[in-house]
Parts: sequence; C-alpha cells; structure tokens
Amino acid sequence: MLEEAYERLHRTGPEFEGWLSNHGPMAVESMVRRGRARDVHRWLDAYMDRLEELPSGTWTITDGGWREALGDGRRLGDWLSFFETELKRQPWRAVLETWWPRLLPGIAAGATHGVIRTGHAVRELLSHEDEMRLAELGQALGYWAARWQTVAATATPSGTADPAGALAGVPRVPDQNQGINHRLAQLAGTAGWEGSLAALRPAADAEQARERLAELANAATLRYLAHAHGNPVMLVHSATAPTAVLRTLPALPTSLWGPSLAAAWAASAAVIAAYGPAEPAPREDLPAAPEREEAFDRAVRHGDEHAIKFADTALDVYDRTGDPDALAAVIRAVDSIAPL
Repeated sequence: MLEEAYERLHRTGPEFEGWLSNHGPMAVESMVRRGRARDVHRWLDAYMDRLEELPSGTWTITDGGWREALGDGRRLGDWLSFFETELKRQPWRAVLETWWPRLLPGIAAGATHGVIRTGHAVRELLSHEDEMRLAELGQALGYWAARWQTVAATATPSGTADPAGALAGVPRVPDQNQGINHRLAQLAGTAGWEGSLAALRPAADAEQARERLAELANAATLRYLAHAHGNPVMLVHSATAPTAVLRTLPALPTSLWGPSLAAAWAASAAVIAAYGPAEPAPREDLPAAPEREEAFDRAVRHGDEHAIKFADTALDVYDRTGDPDALAAVIRAVDSIAPL
C-alpha cells in the first residue's frame, strides 16, 4: 500500500500554492505505520487535488557547485534531480551521512518540513529498502536543500534545564503576525532568545543526545495540549521536527547525534517563539485523553495532514512516557485544526 501511495505522490512536487508543503508522503507513511493502510487511497483521493506537478530541473547541480544552490527555491527541480542521481550512485546511508551535516544548519527549511519528510523516509528505509522508498528519501532531501533556511542561534545548550523547563523559558517574538519567515527574522533581536537556547542541559555523549532528543519531543508534544491555541497547525512542528531527527539517528554516525540535538532544539524553540501564546489554556478547558488506538483513529477520521502526523508523534511519546496528556494533545489538535 505504501509503495502504491508513493507512486501516486512522486508525480507531484514537494510544494503547492507557493510555499505550502506537500504532506502526502508523511501522512500516508504514518497511516501505514499505524495500521490504517486501508484508508490511504481514500485519503489521497481527497488530498491530491491540491497538489501540483513535479518540477523539472534546469541546471545540473555539481559536487563542486552545490553550495551556491543551497536554499535557492528556484532550483527545486535541480535538487530533486541531484538526489535522485546520488541515491542511484551510492548507498542511501552514505548519501545521508554526507548531506545530513550540510543540511542540518538549515533545519528551518519549509517550516521544518524538509527534515520532517526526511525523518519519515528514513524510518521506512530502516525497515525495508526498495526503489520507491529510496525515491522518497531523494525527494525529501531535495526539498530540504532547496528551501534550506537557518535559525538564528549562536548559543548552544550549556545550562541545567530539562527540555520542558527550557521550552517554558523561550520568549515570544515581538510581532506574531504574518508568515514564518517574518517571525523567524525577529529571533536574533528578541530579548532572551539566545539565553533560552543556552538554558538546555547539554548532552555528555551520543547516547545522552538521543535521550535528550526524546525528552524534547516528549516535552513539545505535552506542551501542545495547553498551548495549541497560539497556532494549532504551526505548533505541531515543535514536536514533529525533533521527532524526525530522533528517527533519523539510527542511520547516522554517533558523531552527528550531538549536532542533531542542537539543531532540533533550536528548531523546536524557534517554532515556540514564533507561534506560542502568551498564556496556556486553563486545564478545565482541555480535552480528556482517549484510548491509545482511538487517538490515531480520531486523527485519521478528521483527515488533516498535520493532525495525522502529530498523532503519529504523540503515540511515540505516550509509548515512552505513559502520560495520557500525549493522547489528549491529539484530541486538542483534532478539535483545533480545520478538517481536510
């Protein structure tokens, strides 16, 4: 079922209507992974009318000239062609090991959808390698490279706070209006931003970096329950971005786990700064937790791609922590996001 879905989706581009991200591959991977394969084609039938054709390349990106094309959205088709070729020429783990440290500083690409799509693709390849899954990784990496965008972050984790405490200390940008680029551009001048980045307790080794990433995904998911009203769609990415990085770690050398934590932390904090509300919602206004399986079923019935991806992340969090607020957060997303 997933191969069939990828075949349909790979005729479409990573974006539509300007900068909107094609969530199809991420949502269907989550649905198949969570036992809802029977709903994939029905969901795609409703979703694909919004999508646009796969862009074609214009100029070849070379090994020596990739830097000048990084972050150039006009070269999207060129980047897709580049990674299609690279993944035919080398093993996918070798391509990922080369390009992960090059792309990681631009983790904000496509409102973090570049790294999120990569995380979904890698999760599949770690389970099973085939032509369609390799093609999906190529499209994910190509999209990330074309929309490569940094987060203003000169400070790295050096404090004593756990991820929940560190996220609580992230300041809001002064002007929470307009799109994500306008909001991220304010980070460097936002009082307390660099200090909040430094507040996170650093990891002493690779295994601690993996543990801290899991804690960050947990904290962002649980935080969503009371803070989703800031922007129920965009705040999903504060949890799904670090989750994508966490899922990619097993395919990477352990030497890259520490930098991966730092980048994921900066991305999650940036989303909170850009879209977090001034105050949490009162506890009495929050939904109750459903049963585990019901949480994902509710997201699929709702149909929104963000709700589906968030539910996939929330189930990981619930399985790690046993905290029912992770499941309640899914219902908050379903109740807050307009259905497909």
